[in-house]
Amino acid sequence: PVPCEDFRMPFSRVPRPAFALLLLLSPATMTAQTRTASGTFDVKLTPVAADSGAPAAIGRMTIAKQFHGDVDGTSAGQMVAMMTSVDGSAGYVAMEEVRGTLHGRTGTFVLQHSGTMDRGVPTLLVSVVPDSGTGELTGLAGTMTITITGREHRYEFTYTISP
Repeated sequence: PVPCEDFRMPFSRVPRPAFALLLLLSPATMTAQTRTASGTFDVKLTPVAADSGAPAAIGRMTIAKQFHGDVDGTSAGQMVAMMTSVDGSAGYVAMEEVRGTLHGRTGTFVLQHSGTMDRGVPTLLVSVVPDSGTGELTGLAGTMTITITGREHRYEFTYTISP
């Protein structure tokens, strides 16, 4: 066998443009680029009968969405919510699997929701479950903000896909 050293070219002999390209393509410099996707979605929430023995204040629903825009696809999931005795205070958690394309890349991923309403002031965190991306969305990570104006639901999804 020939030692690997025999195949190395001294860096002084590598043309500058090629050296720059080698640096750009090295694993240390290949990081995920942050992108933003936006659009609208239609949502249908369907109440599910409460489990026996569950407190009456807990509500459960199935979620069905149709995404439009940079995310083009559907999602299905479940939500559990609970209201308190104080007007305007409540909380919910939800999980939904999104199937479709994200900026033209096809696959699935799971979104996890955690929302609270504190006397009418909302807080919502929607994030991608780590390692839930499949297909061309393997390595997906990110967070989504949702705004509702009237009956229109809009999303903005800030994400990365690891190489």
